[in-house]
Amino acid sequence: MQFPLKTESGVIKSLHIENFKSLQDVNLQLGTLNLFIGANASGKSNFFDALRVLQGIGYGFTISEILDGKPKGSGSVEWDAIRGGSAKALFEGNDSQEARFTLTIESNPAKSCCPAEYGIGFSPIMGKVLEEWFSGPEPIYDSRPVQQSGTDPILQARYYRGKPGRQPHFKFESSRPVLGQFTKGHPGQLAKSDVEHAQRLQILLADMQRLDPIPSLLRGYSQAHQIQRMGERGENFAALVRTLCADPDLKDTYLSWLRHLRPEEIDDVDTLRGAVGEPLFMLKENGREFPAPVLSDGTLRFAAITAAFFQPSMPAILTIEEIENGIHASRLRLLVELLRNRAGQGQTQIMATTHSPIVLAWLNEDEYATTFFCKRHEKTGESLICPLTELPHFQEVIRRQPISDLFAEGWMEAAL
Repeated sequence: MQFPLKTESGVIKSLHIENFKSLQDVNLQLGTLNLFIGANASGKSNFFDALRVLQGIGYGFTISEILDGKPKGSGSVEWDAIRGGSAKALFEGNDSQEARFTLTIESNPAKSCCPAEYGIGFSPIMGKVLEEWFSGPEPIYDSRPVQQSGTDPILQARYYRGKPGRQPHFKFESSRPVLGQFTKGHPGQLAKSDVEHAQRLQILLADMQRLDPIPSLLRGYSQAHQIQRMGERGENFAALVRTLCADPDLKDTYLSWLRHLRPEEIDDVDTLRGAVGEPLFMLKENGREFPAPVLSDGTLRFAAITAAFFQPSMPAILTIEEIENGIHASRLRLLVELLRNRAGQGQTQIMATTHSPIVLAWLNEDEYATTFFCKRHEKTGESLICPLTELPHFQEVIRRQPISDLFAEGWMEAAL
């Protein structure tokens, strides 16, 4: 996917999700580093599915393609279906046929500027956008003031030009989000600044990397020789390591973190060459070479995740589930430092899940506000997602008992 503008260091400042899967009404204030904790099936993965919906909007896919998948075609990317597809995209506890996402974007967390706002309501069953609006910070377009027909394949939106008088209505396909159509359609009728603002949002949403390394891919030769970013499942991992090793400073930094995060002594990291020069990941320990096929799943996973934080082309948003997998318990403090360090650069917003009380033990107090406890309501099936700082009596209890114990002993489950 090609865009005419380079993305800026934007972050999703807030995200309100309504009627999507188990997320009936979740409204979160996010930071650059966000951790999600809780039992299995509590809603963490559904929240990450919501982020993938936003990524699909950034790519300009139709609603049906976002939810049900899209095969790879000429000049287009392959897109995996959201778990459950359109049939399971709505919250089952009410009769509403509309899921709605509202988010605010802050271009620079260091500046107290008015953020942009984007919202979309869509019907998974019909595969249609029902309402959509965007402001940045002045209103740019909004379909809500316009009378719509539920069966019309066209969605009309009012365009606010910042001029007195009646604002024009523009027509868009209702099968796909307006955002992508707005950046391409109606040439000469839209202010350049409005189009560029919409493009920046589209880039931010599309520039999301879901990292879920698969050991079988990490063990293999890379098809590429050098790359700027590896695939979401770890495709071309060895090519990324070769790229990092080509820069002495970048290699030293990557190797330093590998040595800190792994209890065994690592002499070096490098790649081996295949028959036609294709790279294969390799570690050197105690003077011996250990190519990827003989390394454990955990070793490969931690090496890939660590490499992801040093990709020359960092994503705007990086999502990782069960971040502690493959990391020795004695090194989890350093893992937290790595997450904090990379998020603190302001280049990438990190969303990660963890089941580890030890990870929580190494958080700073100011990170509790963007550490979210997830719980499924026993009767309604609704996912409750709450920042630790808003759990009842959290501030009092945390002074008397370590946060890791509160999590491990089930206090958070009882408090929410």
